Amino acid sequence: MKVVIAIDSFKGSMSSIEAGEAAAAGIRKVYSEAKTKVYPLADGGEGTVRALAQGLGGSLENVTVTGPLGAPVVCEYAIWEKRNIGGSGRIDFVGKEMMAVSENASVVENTSIIESKRGYKNEKKCGKTAIIEMAGAAGITLVPPELLNPINTTTYGVGEVIKDAISKGCRNFIIGIGGSATNDGGIGMLQALGGELLDKSGKQVPFGAEGVEKLASISCKNLLPELKECSFRIACDVDNPLYGEKGCSYIFGPQKGATPEMVELMDGWMENYAKITEEYFADSKTQLGKFNYDPNYPGCGAAGGLGFAFRTFLHGKLEPGISIVLEEIGIENQIKNADIVITGEGRLDGQTVMGKAPIGIARLAKKYGKPVLAFSGSVTEDAASCNEAGIDAFFPILRQVTTLEEAMDPQTAQKNMESAVEQAFRVIRLKERNW
Repeated sequence: MKVVIAIDSFKGSMSSIEAGEAAAAGIRKVYSEAKTKVYPLADGGEGTVRALAQGLGGSLENVTVTGPLGAPVVCEYAIWEKRNIGGSGRIDFVGKEMMAVSENASVVENTSIIESKRGYKNEKKCGKTAIIEMAGAAGITLVPPELLNPINTTTYGVGEVIKDAISKGCRNFIIGIGGSATNDGGIGMLQALGGELLDKSGKQVPFGAEGVEKLASISCKNLLPELKECSFRIACDVDNPLYGEKGCSYIFGPQKGATPEMVELMDGWMENYAKITEEYFADSKTQLGKFNYDPNYPGCGAAGGLGFAFRTFLHGKLEPGISIVLEEIGIENQIKNADIVITGEGRLDGQTVMGKAPIGIARLAKKYGKPVLAFSGSVTEDAASCNEAGIDAFFPILRQVTTLEEAMDPQTAQKNMESAVEQAFRVIRLKERNW
């Protein structure tokens, strides 16, 4: 039996890999000969950096940057390096074979991890990739509730993280832009990268939406030259435009501390920002961003307009987060050849079907007609919609009435996952015996 396992993290309890390894242990209690492959899983939001770093053998980096309120914060991001294996045309991840494995080789087929540790003949480096969550530098959780105010919060630190990654050799970027505290159109990030976002007197505009208000001209001539060598995949799961009734100010401004009056003002500033951007590219000799200018493009309003800055100035590609993750971990071919696919997350509910990671796995599995089982810490009544979206059956892993603290204890959670998966596979074994 071949089983592919990709479970999202149980926040505060189990990492993606820990959950997957516990599930694999449960399967082996029933099918000792089973070949299980555990992949990291995330949807581009919180936890993506750690999940992919742990699962793909990347390194975690810490850099001190300018936080959303201007004070220093420490942002964690990941770097990993791809290698092209000569002759096979296959891309492998350093230290892993396109799969998440622990040091315990029994978690996966033994052949792959041994080869990965030894290295391959004729392997060629394909470049370093940085995985960044913008929330680590400009997230809403970094701002005390009483200080939430998008007039003041900046994305400058996001640009500083990118600069740090570039200095360490990264030229490929995967950046999740959920959970922001900002509404500055990404101008703070551009300033950190060398962009000139100037007021009427020719000085750099201040941080936050206040800077968008005072913006009079833009110049990209002093942007970091290395940016021309970089590619950006932006994990973006909203389709809002930059401005207008469905734009970032109206839709997301209130949750970041904006009053109705501020929302209306910021929306007008964003529209003016778009016009200044259009004028810059119309007058500029450079082609940078010229063909990506469209403030109404779905996702340009993500993270307070950061999506617009990435797409327009850095040629970033706005994509659903789960699509990026599934492609980068290289899971599709393994699912194609699997007998069963296992997924899950901390809580399965009606929101799971709205593009969350388990549904991404389920849809990919159904492309090849594979059965999908999901395991979660808790299940709500409206989770039944998951069955219609490709999850054939789902199971809560809790075994008894307990407190939240006890349920989230890492050792308890892993034991519960192992036991729940074991029992589900005992039913599968009964079916095989025509019981």
